[in-house]
Order: sequence, then structure tokens, then C-alpha cells
Amino acid sequence: MRIAIAGAGAVGRSIALELVENKHQVMLIERELANIDPESVERAEWVHADACELASLEEAGLESCDVVIAATGDDKVNLVVSLLAKTEFAVRRVVARVNDPRNEWLFSDNWGVDVAVSTPRLLAALVEEAVAVGDLVRLLTLRQGQANLVEVTLPEHTPLAGRPVRSLELPVDSALVVILRGGRVIVPQADDALEPGDELLFVATSAVEEDIRAALGV
Repeated sequence: MRIAIAGAGAVGRSIALELVENKHQVMLIERELANIDPESVERAEWVHADACELASLEEAGLESCDVVIAATGDDKVNLVVSLLAKTEFAVRRVVARVNDPRNEWLFSDNWGVDVAVSTPRLLAALVEEAVAVGDLVRLLTLRQGQANLVEVTLPEHTPLAGRPVRSLELPVDSALVVILRGGRVIVPQADDALEPGDELLFVATSAVEEDIRAALGV
């Protein structure tokens, strides 16, 4: 894919390095000349421009991008970039960084945002996931809150031990997508047996999260 990243600070450069390693075409757009450092991400295209200016984005060819990532440290800038990318250039996928969790409610499709990533919220969720056994932890919000990626680690004495996946009576609007067991990533099949310590990842709406807890007996 061709991916544009607005903001070439530490976050933007780190994302760019990961993406170029995965064989994507990356364009970094940065306003501050001091942050222009082509040697830090040699395989990326670097553009010295203000990503909030329509003319600059036109000159950079943003319409050719499959994805735009608004990764600056300023939420206002990230919102403007997202809106321009979606409304003026019809970019298919727009991902925006949320710096202040209090602003998270703004990062919706009204501003052209498909996926909002709040670093503080994500870090908090990962801490919970690391220590919470037998509880449901929300890891990521998808599609502006329409669904969530949630995780449950089965406790040592789970009543589900040895039972097949097909025995789970999961609510509508939920799906078990992955089982993490030790170093393995298991795509669940109907006859796969559950084990204590399994990390179960579900995609589900917020309304049925309590029903998932009930189905797992946690």
C-alpha cells in the first residue's frame, strides 16, 4: 500500500520504519525543518510541508494514498489532516493519533477518522491485560465504537477446561477470533479444547460484553 504519515516526530518515524519493513510505500509529511531526517527512514519519501494546507497535500499527491496516518503531537492538527484526507482526497482509510484522551470523542467519522489510537488508553489496556486473569479487558475500539477487541484470560480453575470451543454459548454480535496459548496463536476451530491460561480475543459490541463474561463463567 501507499501510506502517508503526517508528522515525522518519534512516533511518525517509528511507524514509518515498521511499514517500510513490511514493504509498503511510505511518505512522511513534516512541517518542522528540524524534524526532516531522511537518513532515519531511508526508504521513505520525505515531504517538507504543512499537512493542514490543502495545496501542500495536493502537491504531495495525497489522492494516490491508500491510507493516511495523522501522527502529530497536536490533536487539532490530526483532526484537520484526517478531515482533509477523507473529504478532499477520498482516502480509503484514515488513522489518527489521539494525544489527549479527553479529546477522544472528537475522533469520529464526522472528522474523517476511521480508526483512533489513544496511546494512554492503549497503554492502560495493555497493563490491565498483563495482570487481569478472569476479567474482560477492552484492548481496542473499532469503527468509532461500533465494536471492540476484548480479551479474557481463563483462570486456573476455569470450568471451561477441556471443553471444546463449540460448547461456548456466545451472544449475537460477538466472535471468538484468536486463542493465545503460550507462544502459539490459534485460530479457533469448533473441536479445539480450551485450557486454563488461554487468552481469548473477541470482537464484540459493547452491549454484549457482559454476556461474554457470563458465557465464560468469569
